[in-house]
Amino acid sequence: MLADIHANVPALTAVLEAAGRVDLVLNAGDIVDYGPWPSEIISMVKKLGGVTVMGNHDRDCALGTSVGYNPFARISCQWTHSRLSAAERAHILGLPRSQEVVVEGVRIHICHGSPRDLLDEYVTPDYPAKVLEGFIAATGSNVLVLGHTHLPLLRSFGLNRHVINPGSVGQPRDGDPRASYAMLSVDDSSILELRHARTTYDVSQVADEIIKAGLPAFLAERLYYGL
Repeated sequence: MLADIHANVPALTAVLEAAGRVDLVLNAGDIVDYGPWPSEIISMVKKLGGVTVMGNHDRDCALGTSVGYNPFARISCQWTHSRLSAAERAHILGLPRSQEVVVEGVRIHICHGSPRDLLDEYVTPDYPAKVLEGFIAATGSNVLVLGHTHLPLLRSFGLNRHVINPGSVGQPRDGDPRASYAMLSVDDSSILELRHARTTYDVSQVADEIIKAGLPAFLAERLYYGL
């Protein structure tokens, strides 16, 4: 499971190598923005197949809107919008805002924000258990996969009811600069394993390319510290 790749090709490459062979990739959105490779990352995600939903930065970069963004994010959003082709913008806007899959009898619901605000709600690790349980009930899912916060989250409510945010592949914000993702193993309607994982990648390569692209230096510097 992936989320918040943010146009970071080396980070995604490292995650795919570390994860090894998987049967299905679940991607909770924010493919583009912040990183210097928007077109390349769209191509990579397409080739991966699996399930990808739209994130708020995907929507806003495709439309060229950055209302409410901080100055660094606004510059990045407009820069990304200018680099995307019409076909790439259309592809992003065609992504579903939520998706449900059933694997080996396990029902998995994926969205970027939350089931009540699919792109923009920040479901942080300290969210009340009652709210998270409500999300599970509303979706009828065994596993609810979220993104958006860039913070890993795993809350379990019994054997087969879980809310997980895999953290950010391309821009972690929990103080750990390693690319973050999650692994899920299921069989015969049972969840055998659900865990977070981390892997290192060449942060300097990404930071250098961000600077070369003329994007704000802060977007490069934060990658070293997981901020």
